[in-house]
Formats: sequence, structure tokens, C-alpha cells
Amino acid sequence: MEEQEKYIQALIKLHLGLERQGPGDTNYSNHILSLITELPQNPRIADIGCGAGAGTLFLADRFKSKVRAVDFSREFLDELSNRAKQRELEHLVETVECDMGSLDWEAETIDLLWSEGAAYNLTFEGALKAWRPLMATDGIAVISEISYFTSEVPEPVRAYWQNAYPAIGTESENSVHANKSGFEILGIHRLPSKAWWDNYYEPLRENMNTLKHSKDSIMQSVINETEEEMKLFEEYEKYYGYSFYIMKAV
Repeated sequence: MEEQEKYIQALIKLHLGLERQGPGDTNYSNHILSLITELPQNPRIADIGCGAGAGTLFLADRFKSKVRAVDFSREFLDELSNRAKQRELEHLVETVECDMGSLDWEAETIDLLWSEGAAYNLTFEGALKAWRPLMATDGIAVISEISYFTSEVPEPVRAYWQNAYPAIGTESENSVHANKSGFEILGIHRLPSKAWWDNYYEPLRENMNTLKHSKDSIMQSVINETEEEMKLFEEYEKYYGYSFYIMKAV
């Protein structure tokens, strides 16, 4: 197993059992959807980069429509399938194990594309270009993306993200990417920092404490990097975070 694959497997292991594999909040997701009035009654839905499916189950329950849930991790998809059965939503969830950048679906078959904290794997611009052909006419995409909240970013923040995700942009820069990729921005809304701590970092810290004595050097590296990420956000959360981009395919 190559180092990169070992790193990914350690990252997956650290996140197994968690409701979320990134920052998010069901009440906030409800708020986002309450702002959208242009969806059909039974929308065709895809949750891309779904992880263990917090968003998938929320969408399936809210719309009572089938959700195609895409992730590269079989482990996360298995967790999603189990949770769907527990909530009697399995008939509304179709898991798809594949690379989110090469979906071979029929064009114009998604009315609502949902993706929380996953687009960065392709870069925001790359994700929009890959997914735009799948969107129905006037279809809605809701994508949360790590974003700078200002162009004046402290050096420690810029240095960290230049290493972790060089394609990070400001909300205005991402809006330009959206417009060039065939989307109209309907709104941009910032996920409250409380959602990072209550729904992601604190549960994740419990897993970190469980695994901190692991003799796996790669797992130790993943834990150390995660702690660094937490410390940075604690100090600089007003400068960056997840922005939800509500977009219409045009």
C-alpha cells in the first residue's frame, strides 16, 4: 500500500462512527433549503461526497425523494446504508461508490445537487465544471466550500491553507468561478463556527483520544495535523470557514 493510500485509510479510520466527516449542521441545512423556492415537488437529488450520509439522510427525510449518495469510501457508504435502515429510509437512498469527478450519469438529471465540504477534492472550480452537465435546466446546486471571508488574511492562515489547499479562494473569487461554469449565484451563507465545534471537532476529538496511542506513524501524523487544524480555526475563525453557495444552473 502506497503512502498516500495509507494516509487516506488512516483519515477514514479516524472519522468512522462519526455522524459527520466535516463541519455542518442539520438546522442550518434546513435554513438553507428554506431559502430555495425553485425546486420541483419531487426533485431528483444527488449528495456528492456524502461521507457517512448526514446530508443524504436529511435530504431523503425532508423531500421523501430518492437521493443518489456518492462517495469513494465503501466504509462510509456502509455506515450510511446502516443508518438509512435504522431510520427506515433505505428505499430512498442509492449509494454510489466512485470518483466524484467522473460521474457517468445522464446529462441534465439532477434537480438538486448537494455537496458539503467535498468539492475541494476537485477544487471548487473543478467540481463546478465536472458537475454542471448533470444539472437539469434551472437546477439548484448547494455546495459548501472552505473560503476566505476577506482578502486580508493573516499570514499563519494563508501559510496553512497554501499548503493544505492552494486553490482556496474568497467568496467573490468563487462567485466568479461559478459564473464562468454556468451557474448563477443565488446566495452565499456562512456556516456558524459553533457547527464546527459541536458537530465535528468535538466528536472527532473523542476518536482522536481513542487512537492517540496507536503505534501507526501515519495515524499519528493525521492526528497531529488535525490538532493543528483545530488550533488554527480556534484562533482565526473570523477569517475563513465554510460558505454555502446556493447556485442555479443557467
